Parts: sequence; C-alpha cells; structure tokens
Amino acid sequence: MPEAERDTPCGLHLFWDEAVTAYDFGPGHPMDPTRLALTMRLVEALGLDAGPGVTVRAAPPAGESTLHLVHTRAYVEAVKYAADHPDQSDRRHGLGTDDNWGFPAVHSASALIAGQSVAAAEAVWRGETPHAVNFAGGLHHAMPGRASGFCIYNDPALAIARLLELGAERVAYVDVDVHHGDGVQEAFWDDPRVLTVSLHEHPATLFPQTGWATETGGPNAPGSAANLPLPAGTGDAGWLRAFHALVPELLAAFRPQVLVTQHGADTHLADPLAHLAVTVDAQRLIAEELHGLAHRYADGRWIALGGGGYAVVDVVPRSWTHLVATAAGRPVDPAAETPGSWRAEVLRRTGRPAPPRMTDGARPSWRDFDAGYDPADRLDQAILAARRAVLPHHGLLP
Repeated sequence: MPEAERDTPCGLHLFWDEAVTAYDFGPGHPMDPTRLALTMRLVEALGLDAGPGVTVRAAPPAGESTLHLVHTRAYVEAVKYAADHPDQSDRRHGLGTDDNWGFPAVHSASALIAGQSVAAAEAVWRGETPHAVNFAGGLHHAMPGRASGFCIYNDPALAIARLLELGAERVAYVDVDVHHGDGVQEAFWDDPRVLTVSLHEHPATLFPQTGWATETGGPNAPGSAANLPLPAGTGDAGWLRAFHALVPELLAAFRPQVLVTQHGADTHLADPLAHLAVTVDAQRLIAEELHGLAHRYADGRWIALGGGGYAVVDVVPRSWTHLVATAAGRPVDPAAETPGSWRAEVLRRTGRPAPPRMTDGARPSWRDFDAGYDPADRLDQAILAARRAVLPHHGLLP
C-alpha cells in the first residue's frame, strides 16, 4: 500500500465492550483476558480511539438465531448448560476439556464476542464504515457442534454467514494465526461464495493437525480453501515470503466483495504455545498488506479480528494496537515509545515490566517468490505445494 495511502485516515468502527473480558477460563488457562484489556488500554493511551473517523462501538450479544447460522441447536444448548453447570460440561460437545473449561459466563461472553464480529460485518456491508475491528474475536477453531482450541462460538464464521445472509456473493477470509483456521474452513468447505486462506505452522507439529496443502474445498467448491503450512522455526523473512507468494494472487483472482481477516499474534517468537519465530514488526507489515489488499480488491471493505496470542504482555497488545492503527489509517511509528501510563497499567495488572517500544527492533524483508525458488528448501517446498494445490482451480499457473 503506498505510503500516502497508509497515512490517510480511514473510517473505522472499533468494536469493544469491556464485558468481553468475562471470556475467562480461569487461572492457569493460556487464554488470559488480560491481553484484551491491555490492548484496549494501549489503543486509548495512544489516542487511536479518538482519532478522526474512528468510532468505538459496543454491540449486543449474538442471539440464538444468529448463532444458529453456524452452530447447531444442540450445541448452543450445551454451552448454555455448561454456563449453569460448569462442572458438568458435555464432553461430546468439546466442553469441560483441558482446552475448553466450563465457566459461568461461557455462553454470555462467547455470544458477546460473536455479536461484535457480526455487527462489524453488518456495519461494513451496509456502508456505515469501510473498516471494522474486533480484536476480541477471531475464535476460529469452534465447530458447528463442538468447542475446540479455546473457542466456543466461531465469530469469524458467524460474521461471514451474516454477510452471505445480507447478500454478499464473494467473501474472502485470510487467517494468519499460527494455528490452522479449521473451524472457518469447515463451515464453508463446500460453499463457492467463500474463499478461506490459512497460513499456519505445519500440522505435523501443531494443533489442530489440519490445514494440509491438499485441503482445497468440497466437491461443489474446488479451490475454495487454500492452506500453506509452514515449517516450525519460520521467521519474518519466510513468513512474509509465503504470504506474498499466495495471498495477493488468490485475492486478485477471487475479487472478494468483503475481506475478513484473522490476526492471531501467536506466530510470534515469544509465544509459549507454538514454534514460529515472527516479530511484532512483521505482524504489523501483514496488517498493512491486508489493509491494502482490501482497498485493492474489496472496495476497502475490511473486517479484522484478533485470535490467538499467549504472550499476554510482550506481544498481543502491541500487535493488535498496530492492527487498529492500520485500520484507522493512522499507523504508529514502530520506534515510538509505549506510553508511560500504559506501562504503569501493565505493571499494576501483571507485576511485569511492559515492552518500552512498539517495535521488536526488527526490520523485516523478504525475497519475492517470483524471483526464483530453491526446490530443496523446506519453506519453498511448502509454498510450491500450496500453489500447485489451489492456484489451478482459479485459472492460475502454479
């Protein structure tokens, strides 16, 4: 995206309700809601919430009819039961497991997060704003009938389903979380109106053990799913190389009317649950690239969601604040110091020092895949496999 265009304020609805922090599995669980609160406090400390064209909104929880766009009635009832009986959760529906503990707000907080993403989709589709962000969302593992991977209701899938209900004919979903976006892929596996693209750590080394390059969509929607599994240890240069080798070309061919993106921060080298080695600086560049792609191919219609990310202090707040800043058209200088008021809040909440700057000190670059590749390199092998599997379905050369 050109520098002048990046620095032009964009209309943004930032969806936030402090009550989303009730999505809390309890002490010791990796999905610590502190990461959400610290992100919003950093957004506020930098003044991004009060910038030109920015509106902070809270939406109501998703109602049952909305939840049923993706989730079965039996599953929604099981989640509600788990809220009332946390110790009697139904493991048949993925509840009460090591990943998805029952807790009193399990239905209400999950529905609230879903409601923010659905409202974001409505606002963008109806032309109320070009961009919408719900960094509390991105819970991409939940399946129609079961919880999975810390995810109760699949808010990205619900947002996409609502877009389709409103009349959208082509929606692209790009997921750059370290884990495969399996729940969203499953929801639209056989729907040619939705293109799901996921870059993630290789399923041989990480949950949910899906997202192979050969997963390319159902019989009625060949090429509707694209997966690029990355070798463990992939850093900034490889991650950016893989993204640019697949995503822009697919979006150019698909021409989505809306772009929905998931920005899990768990690709970071400091994340305790995965094995990629990406920096906040590369995560910022990907957010900027997706912003540009939304303007290039989707008339600027962009819905950006959070996702995973378990380095609660050092990574998530900075990564998602850069996402908000990018969506607002007011990028934050990576070299900028984090505000002193925010650092004090981090220390008060967590007892830990906060990162002093908005950067990890990296200056990411990558080598374009069109300039040549090494067939013996594991990353290039992964890129080639993904391109060969999906690009021909779109009339493109692998």
